[in-house]
Amino acid sequence: MWVVELRFTDDTQRLAARPAHRRVLEGLHRDGQIVMAGPLADDSGALLVFDVATRDQLQRLLDDDPYYAIPGVELRDVREWAPIFP
Repeated sequence: MWVVELRFTDDTQRLAARPAHRRVLEGLHRDGQIVMAGPLADDSGALLVFDVATRDQLQRLLDDDPYYAIPGVELRDVREWAPIFP
């Protein structure tokens, strides 16, 4: 699995792109490629947990969703994660 951490800036373009982004996430969840995702309580960013085998697979998913490249959204960290409980 992979944990992706986003940081949000004051640029409001991300808010306009959020509905389309969430539709993409819903599809990835249905397909089993994302386990959970959501904004931090203070809306300063978000955490997403992807269930894909490789960093390349993850990168393709990130590249396919323009949300990760718009002003207002910064990709802060991507880390491989090995949870002990499913």
